[in-house]
Amino acid sequence: MPIAEVNVARPRYDTEDPRFADFVDNLDRINGLAERSIGYIWRLKDEDDTAMSVRFTADPDLIINLSVWASVEDLERYVFGTLHHRFYERRAEWFPPLGERHFAMWPVADGHLPDVAEAEARLAQLNREGPSDDVFGWEAFPGLKLRREKACA
Repeated sequence: MPIAEVNVARPRYDTEDPRFADFVDNLDRINGLAERSIGYIWRLKDEDDTAMSVRFTADPDLIINLSVWASVEDLERYVFGTLHHRFYERRAEWFPPLGERHFAMWPVADGHLPDVAEAEARLAQLNREGPSDDVFGWEAFPGLKLRREKACA
C-alpha cells in the first residue's frame, strides 16, 4: 500500500535572504530527483513547481512538503540514499526546531492524493496521540537500513 508523507518547517530566513540560498536554489534539483526516484508517485506543487507558497492553515509561517510513495522503503531510499540527504543534514541551518513532530507518514489507497487539510490533520493526530497504524514516523520502521546507517554516520 502506498504511503503519504508530510514534512513541515518554519524557515529561519526569507526566500531572498542569501543565507537561505543553498536551500532555495536547489529546490528544483532535489524535487526533480524525487520525481525520478523509484517509488515516487506524486508531490504537492504550486505554480512555481515547488510548494513554497503552500501553507498550513494552523500556522501560515510553516512551509510544507507533501508527497506519496509506493512504499516506506522507497521514501527511505530517496531521503537517506540520494543527494537529498546532504541537504537533509543541513536542515538546522535553514529551519529551527519546532518543538513538536514535523514529519508524519500514513497509508493511502491506490490513486489517493492527500491535500493540505488531510496532511495537517494527520500531523496533528501524530502529535496528539503518538504513532499508530493510521499515522507514524520513521520509528515505526526500526529495520530501515539507510536511515540507521545515516543516523550513525
